[in-house]
Amino acid sequence: MDLTSMMKTMLSADSITQMSEKTGTSTDEVKSVLLSALPAMLKGVQGQANNKDTVAGFANALDSHAKDDTSDITAFLSHVDIKDGEKIVGHLLGGDKAATTKDAATKAGLSNAATGKILGAAAPLLMSLLGQQFTQAVQAQPQQQAQGVQPLGGGQQAAPSGIGLLASLLGGGQQQAPQQQSALPASGLGGLLGSLLGGAPQQQQVPQQQQQQQQSADVNPLGSMVGSMLGGADISSLLSGFLGGK
Repeated sequence: MDLTSMMKTMLSADSITQMSEKTGTSTDEVKSVLLSALPAMLKGVQGQANNKDTVAGFANALDSHAKDDTSDITAFLSHVDIKDGEKIVGHLLGGDKAATTKDAATKAGLSNAATGKILGAAAPLLMSLLGQQFTQAVQAQPQQQAQGVQPLGGGQQAAPSGIGLLASLLGGGQQQAPQQQSALPASGLGGLLGSLLGGAPQQQQVPQQQQQQQQSADVNPLGSMVGSMLGGADISSLLSGFLGGK
């Protein structure tokens, strides 16, 4: 997963120009708002991915947005739903939404409403690019998907692919009884984790208490993927490089 290439797409001249036209603001104002607020939004991505209460729903949202066609950024942003984007911003920023928006508005010399529109235009693109990045990462494990991951619940249906697979494993897909989730074989989730994180799948049987401890640490591959992508990144410096310090 490449944060730099993702930000390069999101902060391209075409993206900035279309967000400007979509929201009735200047390109410099768009740049200022994104430079101020995107680090907080990406922090919110990490929070959503690492919170056991939100990770499954977040994986489903990424799966949905990953299907968006972002090959033509201008066309994508011209049809973006700002109201829906503002809801995404609310999920990512939570209780910090008002303060983050106000701070970005002050720095850009805009109203809170205009700033909210810019963030609302940017958020769906952010989710689409993230979803596509994580889908590609999971799909890079074809053998694990084809052989290691079993359909949850023991049915004959094909296992979901891409980030939808993670959503299913995290409990965000079809409804599963707790005992079914806890019975995931090591060759499924454990194998996927091992492959994604560079380790070998856990194959041997372990005592129930130890197994539960391992599950509590390992049931969140999405959180690990987000951490590996965003954890050590200097987001502000990266954004400044693309936006020219605006």
